[in-house]
Amino acid sequence: MRTTTAPLPPHPEGRAAVAPPEARGLDRDGVRLLVARTGGVTHARFRDLGRFLRQGDLLVFNTSRTLPAAVAGMRGDGRPTTVHFSTRLDDGTWAVELRRPDNSGPMLDATAGEEIEIAGGRRITILSAYPGIEGRSRLVRCRLQPESSSKTVLEYLGRFGRPITYAYIQQRWPLTAYQTVFATEPGSAEMPSAGRPFTDRLVTQLLAAGVRFAPILLHTGVSSLELGELPAPEPFRVPQTTADLVNFTHSSGGRVVAVGTTVTRALESAADELGYVSAVEGWTDLVLEASRPARAVEGLITGWHTATATHLDLLEAVANAPVVRQAYDAAVSLDYLWHEFGDSCLLLPDRDAIW
Repeated sequence: MRTTTAPLPPHPEGRAAVAPPEARGLDRDGVRLLVARTGGVTHARFRDLGRFLRQGDLLVFNTSRTLPAAVAGMRGDGRPTTVHFSTRLDDGTWAVELRRPDNSGPMLDATAGEEIEIAGGRRITILSAYPGIEGRSRLVRCRLQPESSSKTVLEYLGRFGRPITYAYIQQRWPLTAYQTVFATEPGSAEMPSAGRPFTDRLVTQLLAAGVRFAPILLHTGVSSLELGELPAPEPFRVPQTTADLVNFTHSSGGRVVAVGTTVTRALESAADELGYVSAVEGWTDLVLEASRPARAVEGLITGWHTATATHLDLLEAVANAPVVRQAYDAAVSLDYLWHEFGDSCLLLPDRDAIW
């Protein structure tokens, strides 16, 4: 439930980043960085991140690698579609989204038993709505035909798929543009984009300054679910070494800063009421909001996204509504760039002032 007393500014017209910063003459870490703290905002470049962290802080990052998850298809009645492979399920089926080929929105009329021809002479069979809700659903559960192993599906996407894009991206960019320096394990429908501005050089500088790093894994599904809908369950893993580092950081006075909302969701799914994190592997349907604030995460690196309920509820669960509000107000007034190729924000509130 939204708790902000006034609506946040909408996506500023014309401020979507339509190309990677490298295509705009910038290094990845050359994008702008807005730092929002309880007392105000500071403007910098992402390469300056170390100015706002201190020795003993812990950055937790997502190792999920982006899939070329969009595949052209043709429905049985002759209508073209784009199939977005969102999440592989435990029984080998996939949650997918059918999109209009002009990227104007989802196709919500899929029915169980429908077969859709897709690139490479394959097809998918729609089995049910996902995650099992009645009526029209943005996601449906399907099986790739002929039936294939997880490895074979990934190989198929590698040959015939392309990165998922939306209407603000007018040009296709290679899959490498949608990977972070942390990406090792394929599985995300869309890039965990908060980690994109990191470079090997910046990571080395932060490590030399005494900032620690720790991994989690969360395979993120399609981000179109941010349109006021609750996020679907997603697979995640918090290793024991990461849980130990998070708990040690808390006990030694450091700050745990999540690189993205995916990391926040994973860590908070592994945290108890006191913020103690345990090693966990499974699925999470956690929704963070005012009634369930962050317990393990004390800061958050994120991009700028459409002002939709579930995304902003999570930001406010970490930083609270006034800090998020001042950040978005400043970003709009100073023309920060939005979306996965855009600028960045570091939410680093004074938790004593919040709680």
